[in-house]
Amino acid sequence: MQKRIQKQVTFKTLALVMGAMGIISLSACQSMKHGNGQQASAKLEPRSGSTTTGEVLFIWQGHDVLVTGKFAGLKPNAEQGFHVHEKGDCSAPDATSAGGHFNPDTKAHGMPNSDMSHAGDMPNIKSDANGNATYSAKLTGFSVDNSATGILGRSVVVHRDPDDYKSQPAGNSGPRIACGLIK
Repeated sequence: MQKRIQKQVTFKTLALVMGAMGIISLSACQSMKHGNGQQASAKLEPRSGSTTTGEVLFIWQGHDVLVTGKFAGLKPNAEQGFHVHEKGDCSAPDATSAGGHFNPDTKAHGMPNSDMSHAGDMPNIKSDANGNATYSAKLTGFSVDNSATGILGRSVVVHRDPDDYKSQPAGNSGPRIACGLIK
């Protein structure tokens, strides 16, 4: 444990010195430590009798993860819940095989990026009049790797209804209508 702490302090000290000398920026050094640029993606397929499909990209940017996506077959002019789920299994017809929301810190469900939210809580998807949507959100609380906070090998799920960000344990967002493995 002491060696790990010592390595972290040494890394931070090195980053500060290199930043002060103008060799590299401090943010560049920090992002190297946090896997800047690592990516994962998921192709979502319909579940629960829906026609919803989508593609999602996760890009690790320092302490944040940029999540982008494109979706089709959503309810027109609607918001729908969108979450990372704990298991990488979309085999059930209703996607219940994906388990609950990804929640490595055992927090209550809530607004994404708040102190009280699951790592897998993400903003709702907002569709257009044709039931299509593009999505972009910068989120914290998870990483693009296989660590305890990592999303690789988990699933991403679209729900039929909007997430209310307060109902426990999952925001009252209804059935799972699309699911994809994050890889």
